[in-house]
Amino acid sequence: MSALLVEIDKDQFQAEVLEAEGYVLVDYFSDGCVPCKALMPDVEELAAKYEGKVAFRKFNTSSARRLAISQKILGLPTITLYKGGQKVEEVTKDDATRENIDAMIAKHVG
Repeated sequence: MSALLVEIDKDQFQAEVLEAEGYVLVDYFSDGCVPCKALMPDVEELAAKYEGKVAFRKFNTSSARRLAISQKILGLPTITLYKGGQKVEEVTKDDATRENIDAMIAKHVG
């Protein structure tokens, strides 16, 4: 696991994402999600690429379905970019590719 892609739980979500300054990318996944596991190495590489510009977090929805629903996470994998605690953009399911995630970040962060 990459030290740049930090797993957070529902108790940390408020401080790590909603109260964070700047950009935070959250990789929503679940234990049984095979595409999520396949995507994780790509997200870790992007975490290294954007180190210092975007904080990368991963969140297991298996143990916090209510929080996932409150964030309108309806399918997995979902990669969501937040700025100042507000959802800016996300890619989900088949659109959650390394290329699309990279493009989404680049569009907002530069």
